[in-house]
Amino acid sequence: MSEGTLWVKGCDVMTEDLQMALALAEEAGNLTLSFYRSKSLKIDAKRDDTPVTEADRKAEELIRKGINNAFPDDGIFGEEFEEKISVNGRRWILDPIDGTRSFIHGVPLYGVMIGLEIDREMKLGVVNFPALREMYYADTGFGAFMNGDEIHVSGIADYREATVVFTEKEYLLDPPSDHPVDNLRHDAGLVRGWGDCYGHMLVASGRAEVAVDKIMSPWDCAALIPIVHEAGGCCFDYTGQTTIYGQGLVSANRFIGEKIVAAIV
Repeated sequence: MSEGTLWVKGCDVMTEDLQMALALAEEAGNLTLSFYRSKSLKIDAKRDDTPVTEADRKAEELIRKGINNAFPDDGIFGEEFEEKISVNGRRWILDPIDGTRSFIHGVPLYGVMIGLEIDREMKLGVVNFPALREMYYADTGFGAFMNGDEIHVSGIADYREATVVFTEKEYLLDPPSDHPVDNLRHDAGLVRGWGDCYGHMLVASGRAEVAVDKIMSPWDCAALIPIVHEAGGCCFDYTGQTTIYGQGLVSANRFIGEKIVAAIV
């Protein structure tokens, strides 16, 4: 490991999968920093009108090359390029820059995300915040870590004491709703717009109780779920299901999350 690596301690057993994901997330993160706050950053609009930059594309290319070299039979499903189909039940799911708008505006709350799905179950997640020098990661059964230190969700069970973070402005602006997740915008003690993957890592590390994203794609969710679960929390969509293919994503500590799911179903 190179000097300055953010994951020099942590899991008792560092699997080959996790070692590779951490190394690639760090390398891709360093690449994004070479574009971060650049006045010459090239920005394009995708078909859904969301922005994409040359940093997104180059970071995903870097990660894909590393995975292909190490595990040529594994599938790769990323935000910016065509899917490579798995031949062995293993699929890496990538978001090279989650929070592209934050990245474009020079806000350091963007993350490089790598998840590993095995037989349709999320196994591993890595989220690197290069501008913050914070690396979050988990491999199922080994706990969750940030920069080598184990992390846990909070023990707060009262909505009135909870901090709820969100991404899309629609969470606050949508018409009145009786959905249990939407009710938190009124019932929680603190509601703040610390969104994208950063909000979910605030939950995993015990600094917030709930993170809400009303609109999510599989690559937005994949790396988050193993980390939140291994930190003692739970993840579910607006129907109460734990899936990367659902209606949004909610991360929560176990106490509040179980209350919300019970109210949904």
